[in-house]
Amino acid sequence: MSDRHVLITGGAGYIGSLLTSELLRLNYRVTVLDSLLFGGESLVSFLHHPNFHFVKADVTEKRAVKDALKGDWPKPDALIHLAAIVGFPACQAVGRQVAWRYNVEATKMVFGQAADLGVERFVFASTYSNYGLSEEGRPVTEESPLNPQSLYAETKIAAEEFLLSQKDASCAPLLFRFATLYGLSPRTRFDLIVNQFVLEAFLKRALIIYQRGYSRSFVHIRDVARGVIMGLEAEQPKIRGQVFNLGTDNGNYSKDDIVRLVLKRMPETTVEYKDLTFGGDMRDITVSFAKIKSVLGFETTLDVDDGIREVLFALKTGLIQTPTEARYRNAQFIVQ
Repeated sequence: MSDRHVLITGGAGYIGSLLTSELLRLNYRVTVLDSLLFGGESLVSFLHHPNFHFVKADVTEKRAVKDALKGDWPKPDALIHLAAIVGFPACQAVGRQVAWRYNVEATKMVFGQAADLGVERFVFASTYSNYGLSEEGRPVTEESPLNPQSLYAETKIAAEEFLLSQKDASCAPLLFRFATLYGLSPRTRFDLIVNQFVLEAFLKRALIIYQRGYSRSFVHIRDVARGVIMGLEAEQPKIRGQVFNLGTDNGNYSKDDIVRLVLKRMPETTVEYKDLTFGGDMRDITVSFAKIKSVLGFETTLDVDDGIREVLFALKTGLIQTPTEARYRNAQFIVQ
């Protein structure tokens, strides 16, 4: 049995469930702490695994992390903090007070408990939404000014600021700003652009597109899991107090580009474009991923077409039979 032990908050979620699978495959011990807001089916296949431990708890509870630890296991070497109200629609739905409690205050409490336990590194899931808009279309880097366009980004920036103020603590913070994810995991989401476009083209043979010309950055969820594990295994001086954009320069696409890739797989789909202005996530951005490539040696292995193909396969074969159920979404109000 491995002595490498990782605790994942939000481990039943879209990223966490796949990350749990990958860490177990690499012979880590994994403790998952999750409140099961979207159910726990994503973890069922791990329950028999001798290296897996699950605790149902909410990260806003003061002793959630300390109480989650199994008596005969070593303390965690690292804590991966994924638990959050994720995405601007979900944050808008719960309101500022709740979003702040889960995304900012809970991060401070979880970090404090990790430090008290002697955990050596704290990996934080943040978002490239923090950049908002690129200046004159130039690719944003980790040094670019942050310009949040949503409550979600505001909470993530506040949590980042706290963690970066702790960069000299015994528990070394490592921050990843994820690009927009796509692809399948044990808890797949269909409220993310690529996955959602595939679902709508498959079910309705039609797409309605808002913010047509907007650019986004995309990364496959399996590459995200790989990148996080590279951060776990990197020498501490390389990662302490560092922020990394996690994605690929090849993943910068406009919405029109994504539509073209979907149409390549489902050419019978009709496309309608609509103008819409709303108070939400107005990202129009190109992102640079030079830092994670140079410091951690990270490169992606999958592209958007791979993601479209696998999601379509899961829908066509019935591997996912009820993709419109609420558990496949972080919020019901989605704007494309």
